Amino acid sequence: QLPTGLYKKVLVILHDSVLPYMNEPMLMMDFLTVAYGIGGAISLLALNGLFILIHQHNLEYPDFYKKLYSLLDPSIYHVKYRARFFHLTDLFLSSSHLPAYLVAAFIKRLARLALTAPPEALLMIIPFICNLFRRHPACRVLVHRPEGPADMSEDPYVMEEEEPSKSRALESSLWEIQSLQNHYHPDVAKAAAVLNQSLSEMEDDISGLLELSAYELFDKEVKKKAVDVPLEFEQVRGLFGKKNDIFSEHFSLD
Repeated sequence: QLPTGLYKKVLVILHDSVLPYMNEPMLMMDFLTVAYGIGGAISLLALNGLFILIHQHNLEYPDFYKKLYSLLDPSIYHVKYRARFFHLTDLFLSSSHLPAYLVAAFIKRLARLALTAPPEALLMIIPFICNLFRRHPACRVLVHRPEGPADMSEDPYVMEEEEPSKSRALESSLWEIQSLQNHYHPDVAKAAAVLNQSLSEMEDDISGLLELSAYELFDKEVKKKAVDVPLEFEQVRGLFGKKNDIFSEHFSLD
């Protein structure tokens, strides 16, 4: 048992400062799998080391995707290690041999969580989802299903289900992204509207969006050139506007 702070310090540097210099990196298998099962930020940080063992040393982890799926909760768009997590998740979901039900479950869960995500995270996750559609065309039924649920209660997708194969994601539709087309931030609404058109074959480069912050988003808006917008069609007369408006009926100035 290690203190949480020490766990994080070790896992942050393990993949590039420890594993490459070990004669037998597989000796770290138990440590990383236990860390991966703890949950929260520690699980996110353990992904780096596990990725090296799976990719370079043929580690078999039967419930790996089930655990990765369970890490997707509302906090995932707010954590400090968001960029690292989505970079690795993108790598793990890049294989064309993954079953459609698994990828559809990830798409649907990410979209559902996006309903409460901040704009800077949405500008990253919408292209992320579009890339998953490009890699796995069988999942496009989520977009092109005309008979979507009449309301949220009729959505067959089971958000609380921990097993992706039982979530019924492929039976659902991506109404969440359609909802984001009415988002208050114009850039988010524009990004979500991409799914109304046929997607290009070229994947979007999300590397520059992974670490996008609210400050950068705000700074970009502030630096936009101001455009004079007429606020009144008719010139205001008097304190309460037009002569016969509702204010003049109930208020008067002595």
